[in-house]
Amino acid sequence: MALLLGSAGLQAEQLAVEARRGDGIYSLLRRYDLVAYGCNIDEFKRLNRLTNSSKLLVGYRYELPIEVFRYDGTSIRSTTGNDDWDRAVAIKEYNESLLASGLRESDYRQDMLLYVPYHIDHCSGNFSQVKREPDIVNLGENAGSEEELDRLKDRAADRQPIAVPDQVTLAGPRTFKIFGERYAQVPLIDRELAGRIFYIVAGHGGPDPGAVGRRGNHLLAEDEYAYDVALRLCRNILEHGGTPYMIIRDENDGIRDEEYLTPDSDETVWGGASLPRNQKSRLFQRSDIINALYEENLAKGIIDQTMIAIHIDSRHRGQRIDVFLYYPEGDLRGAHRAEQIQRTFSAKYDQYRPGRGYEGSVSERDLHMLRETKPSGVYIELANIANPSDQQRIIEPRNRQLLADWLLLGLID
Repeated sequence: MALLLGSAGLQAEQLAVEARRGDGIYSLLRRYDLVAYGCNIDEFKRLNRLTNSSKLLVGYRYELPIEVFRYDGTSIRSTTGNDDWDRAVAIKEYNESLLASGLRESDYRQDMLLYVPYHIDHCSGNFSQVKREPDIVNLGENAGSEEELDRLKDRAADRQPIAVPDQVTLAGPRTFKIFGERYAQVPLIDRELAGRIFYIVAGHGGPDPGAVGRRGNHLLAEDEYAYDVALRLCRNILEHGGTPYMIIRDENDGIRDEEYLTPDSDETVWGGASLPRNQKSRLFQRSDIINALYEENLAKGIIDQTMIAIHIDSRHRGQRIDVFLYYPEGDLRGAHRAEQIQRTFSAKYDQYRPGRGYEGSVSERDLHMLRETKPSGVYIELANIANPSDQQRIIEPRNRQLLADWLLLGLID
């Protein structure tokens, strides 16, 4: 371990571990519960002078984004020189999780070595613009000593990621900056989706705009329109008490009510890491993050977790399509979700455009985001971006909201 000054200016060491056969950057960091936060990934690359395409060498020691302090026998706060109680709770829980998974041989109070992961002090905010409601048990209020943590944790063991009071009227509008100024205030309408988690993945992004269409002098980029629908769906889920994770993020855009959305390439992923240029790396980056979050939430007892990937297809200009839905091979839950969404769209078309007919389909498909993610998944193609009629479905802001609304209805069983 390399000697350094820790984040509080106290003496610490950098934890170094050997890479195992088959380890890559994400699999190694995932083993230590670090992959969910983009700042950990960036710091690991910086510490070891790696790039996105670097391969890890079996048996070679790599420094992890984890500082190791000599525990002073009194408290985590005095050991690290930081009096923040919630921070101490997070550090304690992190060390306990490594002990439970066999990555530590003994408790930090026995070997006197305290691990402090990089993200606790260096990831901005709470790792998401989606603000969480206060927990039922507030571990930061009126806490007397760290010895109380076990008792408090027992009381909090069954809490959900968002703990909403039973009386909906007690929950006023919440503020989520990621939706933009106009839509930042999100009311809690009901709790129909309480206890359910959704990983919302807008297709492409960063260096890859995805499918591209043209309408007059305007360029239509798949990633911009898929992202806007994904944001609207995320907001809808929050309104009904669900827990959505926006995996692809653009902190500058928000929900936009313009027809023509200006393409850019500044999207990031959950945790703040940039999107790599290599397509395979981009796909594994987002599936690894989803899988890490899935395991974290599963450990809390949350079983109902769904991945929703939102895309826009590109076909021959003259081909009109309805919404197509795909699910992983053999995934009965994914098939049910996809069929429920398809039935919702078909019913809505019969209601608002009687006689038109609806030809959207549901089928199995071997796609990375369905194959490589652990939660049950649904992959959605909203339109043909090259077809002038289909373009109306995505360029009209009202239509984008309807797409998000109907997707929501399909998710509410």
